[in-house]
Amino acid sequence: MTETKIAVIGLGYVGLPLAAAFATKYPVVGFDINQQRVNELNAGNDFTLEVDSETLKSVLCSAPTTTGLLCSTQLEDIKTCNYYIVTVPTPTDKHNRPDLTPLYKASETVAKVLKKGDIVVYESTVYPGVTEDECIPVLEKFSGLKFNVDFFAGYSPERINPGDKEHTVTKILKVTSGSNPEIAEKVDQLYKSVITAGTFKASSIKVAEAAKVIENSQRDINIAFVNELSKIFNKLGIDTNEVLEAAGTKWNFLKFKPGLVGGHCIGVDPYYLAQKAQEVGYHPEIILAGRRLNDGMGAYVAEEVVKLMVKKEVPVKNAKCLVLGFTFKENCPDVRNTKVIDIIKELQTYHIEPVIFDPWANPAEVQHEYNCSVVNELPNGPFEAAILAVAHKEFSDLDVKKLLISNGVIFDVKGFLNKDLVDARL
Repeated sequence: MTETKIAVIGLGYVGLPLAAAFATKYPVVGFDINQQRVNELNAGNDFTLEVDSETLKSVLCSAPTTTGLLCSTQLEDIKTCNYYIVTVPTPTDKHNRPDLTPLYKASETVAKVLKKGDIVVYESTVYPGVTEDECIPVLEKFSGLKFNVDFFAGYSPERINPGDKEHTVTKILKVTSGSNPEIAEKVDQLYKSVITAGTFKASSIKVAEAAKVIENSQRDINIAFVNELSKIFNKLGIDTNEVLEAAGTKWNFLKFKPGLVGGHCIGVDPYYLAQKAQEVGYHPEIILAGRRLNDGMGAYVAEEVVKLMVKKEVPVKNAKCLVLGFTFKENCPDVRNTKVIDIIKELQTYHIEPVIFDPWANPAEVQHEYNCSVVNELPNGPFEAAILAVAHKEFSDLDVKKLLISNGVIFDVKGFLNKDLVDARL
């Protein structure tokens, strides 16, 4: 029986926790094209904070034999592996179209070392058909091997929730699948050996792909609904959070809250499903309507703040607005696809200067990705307005009013601050 040796391709929010989990049972090589990231990990540090230093250092080793993790940028180091798990990002472009470039490049990399009998498992979120119609041809082309004869494939969608220390990779039930029944069983058993929450073996790769993409599309649509309710109730002078609290007393009411919908999954995945639907001749109405509504919430927040400033006779032009939080969610350093940037851009159209304070975000990363400045220490006031955009725990004891001019405006996106202290909230 061939010894299982795993290569995890891509060491980000998804790949690293998975590699660390597998490394407790198998020899694992974590492969990434970013040398700086690999150096950081080999030193026992993970800037994503998904794997703590103690856990990471406990699995790291320079040459894994029975167990352990080696992080590397060298193709040579993954040549002896027989399972290749691809965990690269699947973003959208500026027109919200799926960008499969990272997936193509990762498949090409794997193909260069692919051998007879190897299994390639994809975890990246995609629309149904990508694994078999897009990735497999790349593997065949660059390896010279034949699919389901010389090598095999599987799909097991990631369910990582960045910053969540309760629902970690091994504690989330894992959907698995394979390119034939025998491979499906092998892939399922591999994951089952480290996923304590268990696995669910889907009937096909396409079913597993579809299951993943609808998980986040469903959540996106539900949030869009409460965001629309928030706009309606705002016009009616009713507090949305109080309405949701009252409605939530019914046993089957779904408890979603209004807010900004960013991040690598919920704000992106519906576009993947919509793209495939349109390719086969169906125009998805609800999915795209939900996306449009959620994508407009940042601008809506900024506009509401400006209206409040006018109402309270606070000069708008050249005002300074303190923006609390920039990451896409609370207590997490992840700034991918954050919708706080939409608030920032809309404020700037009114000639308001945003001053962004986020103790979790990396200022250099924000500058590089979004071309705007973030500070990790509370800036000095006074400010004409403040927007709580992200509910970081550090903001719970913050006396925001002290940082504002006497008639300054406070808008609470997350319903996080004391209701009596804010002028409005979603």
